[in-house]
Amino acid sequence: MKFTTPATTNPIDQLKVVGQPVDRIDGPCKTTGTAPYAYEQHAAAPNAAYGYVVGSAIAKGRIVSMSLDEARRAPGVIAIVTADSAGKLGKGKFNTAKLLGGPDIQHYHQAVALVVAETFEQARAAAQLVQMKYAAEKGAYDLAKAKDKAAPHPDKENKDSKVGDFAGAFASAPLKLDATYTTPDQSHSMMEPHASIAVWNGDKLTVWTANQMIDWSKGDMARTLGIPKENVRLISPYIGGGFGGKLFLRAEALLAALGAKAAGRPVKVALQRPLMFNNTTHRPATIQRIRIGASREGKINAIGHESWSGDLPDGKPETAVQQTKLLYAGANRMTKMRLAVLDLPEGNAMRAPGEAPGLMALEIAMDELAEKLKMDPVMFRIINDTTSDPSNKDRKFSQRRLVECLRTGADKFGWNQRSAQPGKTRDGRWLVGMGVAAAFRNNLVQKSAARVRLDRNGVVTVETDMTDIGTGSYTVIAQTAAEMMGVPLAKVVVKLGDSSFPVSAGSGGQWGGNSSTAGVYAACVKLRDAVAQKLDLDPAGAAFAGGTVQAGGRSMPLAQAAADGDVVAEDLMEYGDLDKKCQQSTFGGHFAEVGVDIYTGEIRVRRMLAVCAAGRILNPKSARSQVIGAMTMGVGAALMEELVIDQRGGFFVNHDLAGYEVPVHADIPHQEVIFLDETDPISSPMKAKGVGELGICGVGAAIANAVYNATGVRVRDYPITLDKLIAKLPATA
Repeated sequence: MKFTTPATTNPIDQLKVVGQPVDRIDGPCKTTGTAPYAYEQHAAAPNAAYGYVVGSAIAKGRIVSMSLDEARRAPGVIAIVTADSAGKLGKGKFNTAKLLGGPDIQHYHQAVALVVAETFEQARAAAQLVQMKYAAEKGAYDLAKAKDKAAPHPDKENKDSKVGDFAGAFASAPLKLDATYTTPDQSHSMMEPHASIAVWNGDKLTVWTANQMIDWSKGDMARTLGIPKENVRLISPYIGGGFGGKLFLRAEALLAALGAKAAGRPVKVALQRPLMFNNTTHRPATIQRIRIGASREGKINAIGHESWSGDLPDGKPETAVQQTKLLYAGANRMTKMRLAVLDLPEGNAMRAPGEAPGLMALEIAMDELAEKLKMDPVMFRIINDTTSDPSNKDRKFSQRRLVECLRTGADKFGWNQRSAQPGKTRDGRWLVGMGVAAAFRNNLVQKSAARVRLDRNGVVTVETDMTDIGTGSYTVIAQTAAEMMGVPLAKVVVKLGDSSFPVSAGSGGQWGGNSSTAGVYAACVKLRDAVAQKLDLDPAGAAFAGGTVQAGGRSMPLAQAAADGDVVAEDLMEYGDLDKKCQQSTFGGHFAEVGVDIYTGEIRVRRMLAVCAAGRILNPKSARSQVIGAMTMGVGAALMEELVIDQRGGFFVNHDLAGYEVPVHADIPHQEVIFLDETDPISSPMKAKGVGELGICGVGAAIANAVYNATGVRVRDYPITLDKLIAKLPATA
């Protein structure tokens, strides 16, 4: 795909390297198996022992007794860590539950011990010999039952919102919808487990770990252990998927550190797959009530969205109402979130937290009201577009091209071929339907720093603690440095994921690509000035291209500036109160076609299209990969993903990749992605935005709406499994 945005005096706008669909520079390492993930740092941590985590067998209560004698006598055992032996531990800023439990138990599979042995097999075998007696207490595990006791959250960002007179406007609306939708608990299910290796050198700790936010977790490790932050170093060069599940310090990293201290040698710990589901975080279930009132012409005048979710004490709600504050016009508005206390594992961020489950409800509701209006659902969304924050007309969007996304998608997808009457399109035994949903995700920006270094060979090295969770960070950062310094990609080296480097935005909230490259941009601006001064050239007029620096009619090799030693520059990009002055968001349209077997209720997704307006696309190839991956996760959320709760034991039963179903290749059809040619100069000097989470927002609803269009059966409780369809399918002819 070629973008035609004209160049400006900003060197990043040259688009010689930035904006090009170059291959990921870390690709060869990953495809040949030479990329060192956290658990594979053999050379860095020789003679490492193995730790095996013991998880609580109850969801709530206390450990009455713990016998370690038999486990200690087992072959190869070096040390056993428990809450008693670990001593006093602090609590991290980003953890709801304690990472090492005991004697109190807060959730099922909370880590209560680590057995360290010479081999993994010895550690695993000895862990089975740890004997515990519990005093279990009755817990709360059912959101529907706990809903009436749910309460507002005290944080101001989670408070109720109100504009105008929602109740009055809804009551008097000529056409209205009042419906309730549910989304289930879901798991990140990344390929790489949570894994760490820890080494102590005196009072200094180094941890190789799988973590998305290096500085956050470095701070939490120091807080938990009660040591100075400067005594902790976290290294995470490659991460095998995170989706929000590796945003925070988790039990395996802390236990590796405690185990290494107890054993007096390096210790490596990887969470076994069941503990990834029950010990770490998940996307919490929601119950959502949506009320929309509109005129007979289709103009929304009242829109209300209430959501209930659950978490451990001191947890936070799933912010499923957030997009409803901004996506559609309407003078009278209301949102509420209520949080129930549940004794399940911690609920927290999973790809597009808030908007992903929120749009699964809102965008079905929009279709349901469009049907009441006898209006095309694409047109219903278009006529309720807005150019400003509906609660503050003076706060404009920096860019808002939702209508163009919907119109472009409708044209490309052949929306005019859709039957407005459900259940009327057949392909043999398959009922065929089309569905649409708007996509929305706020564009978040974070302070981000980088250090750049020019050496005598003309090589530019970038150092920042930014992480690459499979998103292409290495590549877009290299493209940024190459563009700014006028060198080919082969002359750029990128070093990531080390807390000894300048603090970056990290990977989360789809802010990573835009924010981290903006930090590299800032550092390169500083390096350009330093290079020009070294070469006695005017920095203001210097042009960097082809490995040379040109100014005032003179041209000199870039490398000459480093003839006497490396030229180094470090800087950061921060944003002040920009978010208060202007609303920044990303937009899109998702279109899906499904087939539903008239006899069995089996659902097959036949076609998918995403149209995205997300600022400058820094690398169309890796951005498309991000969007189709997000679309695939959206299929899972719509049709199969659900953590099933044992209501007696308080745990997720299907806690492995056999029982927790995610889409495989056979489930996914051809996926098309269109990026609108857009730049957003307000967002950052890169003029980019995030896109990796926008791709999942609305997908579930587009599929649900397609299933309804195919069958005439409206399912409001995700996932849409065949048992919810089969009894209601049209009679076969």
